[in-house]
Amino acid sequence: MNLDPDTFYQTLLSRDRRFDGWFFVGVTSTGIYCRPVCPVRTPKRQNCRFFPNMAAAEKAGFRPCLRCRPELAPGNGLLDASARLAQAAATLIEEGFLNTASLAELAARIGITDRHLRRIFDAEYGVSMIEFAQTQRLLLAKRLLTDTRLPVTTVALTAGFGSVRRFNDLFLKQYGLNPLRFRKEIDSLPLETITFSLGYRPPFSWSGMLAFLAHRQIDGVEHIGDDSYSRVIELKRGSQNTAGWISVTQAPQRYAVDVKVSISLTPIIAPILGRVRRMFDLSARPDLIDMHLGDLAAELPGMRVPGTFDGFEVAARAIVGQQISVSSARTILSRLADRFGTKLTGPFDLTTTFPSASVFADMPVTALQEAGITRIRAEAIIAVAKEVSAGRIVLEPLAPLDETLASLRSIRGIGEWTVQYIAMRSLAWPNAFPDGDAVLKKQLGYSSAPALSQHAQRWQPWRAYATQHVWRRHEAQRE
Repeated sequence: MNLDPDTFYQTLLSRDRRFDGWFFVGVTSTGIYCRPVCPVRTPKRQNCRFFPNMAAAEKAGFRPCLRCRPELAPGNGLLDASARLAQAAATLIEEGFLNTASLAELAARIGITDRHLRRIFDAEYGVSMIEFAQTQRLLLAKRLLTDTRLPVTTVALTAGFGSVRRFNDLFLKQYGLNPLRFRKEIDSLPLETITFSLGYRPPFSWSGMLAFLAHRQIDGVEHIGDDSYSRVIELKRGSQNTAGWISVTQAPQRYAVDVKVSISLTPIIAPILGRVRRMFDLSARPDLIDMHLGDLAAELPGMRVPGTFDGFEVAARAIVGQQISVSSARTILSRLADRFGTKLTGPFDLTTTFPSASVFADMPVTALQEAGITRIRAEAIIAVAKEVSAGRIVLEPLAPLDETLASLRSIRGIGEWTVQYIAMRSLAWPNAFPDGDAVLKKQLGYSSAPALSQHAQRWQPWRAYATQHVWRRHEAQRE
């Protein structure tokens, strides 16, 4: 990011929420760094230094503001291909990857050497990966101290510190404060859930997002209410699986979503919050996207592209949904979850997780056929599951796009519509476009995929968002 000080100071004066999280301002007279929407009195221009991320501000010696809380800022929408590798590493670090793995393992996950990753990361962020990870741990710990009643020992371990002593030492060194300074008054009620706030840039079509998800709800795994999305999740941490439930509601007055998490998920808070950001596309820039899409976005400004908590789950959804109705696909997917998912108890009749790739990889084809899936699609699901569980295909945002799509296309039973749907929701690729989609052809008045693709060129690089608008218009008409 080219940080022109005068331009960024004018943005700071405007307190424009569209730029929240795109830069941070350090105030030399106080030693504090803030979000550009901080409600405190705007500092003088000569006292301001601007930084592209929180780690850079902390490396320069600034401490996070207690009013605007930089750790609550929405992330950056990612599109620049030249920086995708560094951004992929940053995303994994934010989700706690380095808490249980080495830099070499991180580089291997990205698909490059650790030396090359160190170089491009420093060029992109201006700090080392270790410094970046330390900032993320400190900010997560600060959030846990401020927003929960978890014991300090649990906070330290959840945030990724090896010991409470290390946690206390770094907190004092970096922030000059005792960690308990951030602790709110603790009551004596039992701790059953914890709640976090995640910011976004307005506008946000929360109703449009929920309508899309409700239309595709997997019973027992998900529940979509009038104003909330809840689901059961299970993630692997080291050699152990951790399961529980979350519930997400909008807090429009704060330009945020509130994430309620069952206490069983405490050890994996960082990856959960990262996946919520993906699921609800909280890093999007709706001002840029809606302006580019023009009249198409006017009916539902702030529509996002729904992501996923598990990339393989979307792949299974896409394969099951080939050439059948959405309601029929829901029935089959709910049956799969009921038969093969992990059982647990949650609110809203949530009873089971959706089976992981490793579970599907070991299934016989007949087990899926008995659930109502044709043999060729059952074989495709198992083939994808084997590739994902072995790490040969990674279905996450910022995974190598061309290589991942090519690997999916090589699997028998996976067509281009499925590939583009996976790219849209699992890989968070904003320019994904299923030009063979029957609804898109009907709504836009084209009979062939090439003609539809030619029409959609006007929406690049945001064709996935255009697709969401057209699909939502179709579903609203049917309702």
